Amino acid sequence: MLYVQQSLGPDEELVHIGQFHWIYTIQAFFAIVWGVGASIAIIAGAIFVYKEFGYYPQNLPLLDSVKYLHPGIRIFAFVMFVLGLLSFAQMMIIKATTEIAITNNRLVFKKGLVARHVGEISIDRIEGVNVLQSFLGRIFNYGRIAVRGMGVGEVVLPSIDDPIAFRKAIERARKL
Repeated sequence: MLYVQQSLGPDEELVHIGQFHWIYTIQAFFAIVWGVGASIAIIAGAIFVYKEFGYYPQNLPLLDSVKYLHPGIRIFAFVMFVLGLLSFAQMMIIKATTEIAITNNRLVFKKGLVARHVGEISIDRIEGVNVLQSFLGRIFNYGRIAVRGMGVGEVVLPSIDDPIAFRKAIERARKL
């Protein structure tokens, strides 16, 4: 919480800090799994087609089969693997650089690694808070928060851990 702590006013204090749920990290790791799975499927499919149409002998070992594949197929499989890694890296950077906090004066939503995008809504200007939870969100206690502010429109926060406690913290900060 580097930005939020640096931007606190003289009589301002943190009420609640929003955290990403552990399922977000699992989703990021599944991006790698999908990349590896797509690469294996592309290579296995190409080897099957090559053997089926007699491009090389049936009893060729697996690693030798990969060597005889067209370079375009191997490059495509590698690109799918790299896309999985990049998707994982993007999700982890978003997780590491996003700050969501409630102080006794405002709601702060900061995101960005190099370019910083900060959204702030004064607590007394918040009209309503909606909790958006799916079926799995209810089971595992995560969800999104949609905050409506006067003159600001609606700010939808990313999926966070325990959105009900976050909503209660906004209500508690409004009473302070």
